[in-house]
Amino acid sequence: MPQLQLPLFPEGVTSITEDLAFRKENHQVVYLHGLLPVFQHDEKDLRSFRMFTSQLIATETVRPRDIVRAFGVPLATVKRYMKVYREHGTAGFFREPGRRSGNVLTAEVLQQAQSLLDEGFRVPEVGRQIGVAGNTLHKAIRGGRLHAVKKKD
Repeated sequence: MPQLQLPLFPEGVTSITEDLAFRKENHQVVYLHGLLPVFQHDEKDLRSFRMFTSQLIATETVRPRDIVRAFGVPLATVKRYMKVYREHGTAGFFREPGRRSGNVLTAEVLQQAQSLLDEGFRVPEVGRQIGVAGNTLHKAIRGGRLHAVKKKD
């Protein structure tokens, strides 16, 4: 599995192009055009970083290799987020990731599991009886496809 490579934000002003630079101050990354600040985000806010650098590339203000050089991120990562920008715009960086639908929990299996949960069986017991991993059932409960019955004390 590839490891996430974070952008580097050194202290002081770092040039991206002749006209554009950034600096880190008080855990904020500030982008400067000349002496004017044009954008800022928290140094840990990867979504804003990816969105803004993709906008810079899309408007041909910078080249992908300028971002690679200035921030130390791989070119493949820059290209991946350019694709997100082209396909979904700025909103694409702030969407929740899509969830796959389960192949194991068919309507029949869900109905079976829910009836066992309604009878008071615990999730691991239900999983053993119907042959489904307990973790799968917990995900279905969190996703609202099943509801667990609280035991009375």
